[in-house]
Amino acid sequence: MYNTLEEIEAQIKICKNCQLCEQAKNAVPGKGNKNAEILFIGEAPGRNEDIKGEPFVGAAGKFLDTLLNEINLKREDIYITNIVKHRPPNNRDPKPEEVKKCWPFLEAQINIIKPKLIVTLGRHAMHRFMPTLQISKVHGTAKIVTGIFKEKQIFFPMYHPASALYNPGLRSTLIEDIKKIPILLKKIKDESQ
Repeated sequence: MYNTLEEIEAQIKICKNCQLCEQAKNAVPGKGNKNAEILFIGEAPGRNEDIKGEPFVGAAGKFLDTLLNEINLKREDIYITNIVKHRPPNNRDPKPEEVKKCWPFLEAQINIIKPKLIVTLGRHAMHRFMPTLQISKVHGTAKIVTGIFKEKQIFFPMYHPASALYNPGLRSTLIEDIKKIPILLKKIKDESQ
């Protein structure tokens, strides 16, 4: 259906598949390295993202940058997107039908990027791929998901960076979890050789 991230981005920018686009200022397709080994997926754009048209540019985004710095990564090294591509009104949770309408875009992004690892940020992003899991029990552990994509895919659920803004106790948990990523990525690469 799509051959490049640019094609997907262009389609997202003109998307009228659900009501989210009616109140949003900008679509937020995603941003980063199209050859990224790590794909980060959040839930939905917030106010700052809606204004700029880029993912994770508010306070949670600044903390995400801090987390990436912990493992010597920059935004240019990864690709980051959300489950839905327009801001839900008043930052409410995306409705199931909105997630369903955006799914083909996210699936196409994953299949084009072909990341070695997908990091889900928050329970909503995690539940799209692993609906029966509880983030409090599985954060910071690798999970293999089959049947969604052309090949098995390794996921790494983490709490959403915004959670540390509301619950400072989660800050150290997020730092501990992200520090596992380079070790996991090396293991993935070693096993694929």
